[in-house]
Amino acid sequence: MNFELVLLGTGGSAGLPQIGGTDGGGDWGGCDPTEERNRRTRPSVVIRGPGGNLLVDTAPELRMQLTGEKIPQIDAVLFTHTHADHVAGMDEIRILNRILGHPMPAYAEASTWAELRRRFEYAFQPWAGNGFFRPALETQDIAAGETVNILGLGILLLRQDHGFMPTLGLRIGDLAYCTDVVRFTPDAFAALRHVRTWVVGCFTRGAPHPTHANLDQVLAWVAELRPERTILTHMGPDMDYQWLRRNLPTGVEPGYDGMRIEGEQD
Repeated sequence: MNFELVLLGTGGSAGLPQIGGTDGGGDWGGCDPTEERNRRTRPSVVIRGPGGNLLVDTAPELRMQLTGEKIPQIDAVLFTHTHADHVAGMDEIRILNRILGHPMPAYAEASTWAELRRRFEYAFQPWAGNGFFRPALETQDIAAGETVNILGLGILLLRQDHGFMPTLGLRIGDLAYCTDVVRFTPDAFAALRHVRTWVVGCFTRGAPHPTHANLDQVLAWVAELRPERTILTHMGPDMDYQWLRRNLPTGVEPGYDGMRIEGEQD
């Protein structure tokens, strides 16, 4: 069974360009502003499987991401953690509710739901069946280490260390998506063995970062896991697309907004 992963956003928490710049048009850091693939929104992905479209995280630019990639409907949502760059697009779910005609099936860990309820209390009110003027969620608890079936896909949930909080990574057949990680638990890292395509967060080519893997760390993981293809995401302002293309080893490449990746699950 084949499926497709669409990288809606591949930038760090501030996106690229970041607000600022000498003329107010944006701060590109060490990235070339003429290279369109350096223009990065915040991290969301869509997994297009046999039972519909699974959205992973609701980035602030979600409306532009979905319309730009011509994805007309979302059938379920999964949240990896509660950082703003992954959840600030929550309110866009109300339009997705209107398209579906019912509350959105939504998956997260219990601790994630607790924080999201605190921040987006209005999205968790019971739906009265009188239209969608706010997001309406049908929440389901999930936990790291489980394999859950969502829209016909078996998704293994991986425990990741994000420095100050845990996050979830996903493995679906021969593909894994692991953003916002600086360390893996031994069990999670073992679960990545024999993955064919690995999409992994890599914030900087500079010094080690307290909450995100840098390039040296990612390349060390790659040397141990040996995936056929590694695609970098959640990239910061020193991660110039063409520099990475020239300097990364064979089998490792930068992602970009709108990139589509094929996966397979038995």
